[in-house]
Amino acid sequence: MPGNAKLRRSVMFQAVLLVVLMLASSNAPVGDAIWLNVPPTGTKCVSEEIQSNVVVLSDYVVVSDDHGHVPTISAKVTSPYGNNLHHKENVTHGQFAFTTQEAGNYLACFWTDSHTRGAGEVSVNIEWKTGIAAKDWESVARKEKIEGVEIELRKLEGAVEAIHENLLYLRDREAEMRTTSENTNARVAWFSIMSLGICIVVSGSQIWYLKCYFQKKKLI
Repeated sequence: MPGNAKLRRSVMFQAVLLVVLMLASSNAPVGDAIWLNVPPTGTKCVSEEIQSNVVVLSDYVVVSDDHGHVPTISAKVTSPYGNNLHHKENVTHGQFAFTTQEAGNYLACFWTDSHTRGAGEVSVNIEWKTGIAAKDWESVARKEKIEGVEIELRKLEGAVEAIHENLLYLRDREAEMRTTSENTNARVAWFSIMSLGICIVVSGSQIWYLKCYFQKKKLI
């Protein structure tokens, strides 16, 4: 009987561990493949809200049925504060990589070059990776001489850490938004009190002026 109870606890522990690992892998940051149809005029952008100290890696390429003439595009990536992280012109493909310095929306914009604007829309394929998805796990495996289950466990460990950091980031954002909301409510309350005081003073001044006017005219 004690052996059976121990076996059941071991099976339950493994089941719980498997569920946790599955949840971690499903919620972990992954690479996203994005298709953009860039118009002949104007700009098409994609953005993602990313916290600070996160590695971002992206490849983009123009996809064209006419292999003899592939249209060129221009690409620009900016940080939430407007800093230029990547800028290329007259290219059919490119890559950018950086580590985020501030949290917020990172914007990647694409537009067609002037000499290709008459060719219609241009299709651009973007492979956007952040966090552990942007990490070169093959190099890690070769460097640390690990493979198979060990490398998968390392990936899941990285996924759990990324989820934990994301939860901390969301908590900080929630606290910041709550503080902003409370400050705004306090300012609105003070503004309402000031408006009411001004209305009372103006009304009293009007009553006093009318009273003096009527007394001067001997109407009252």
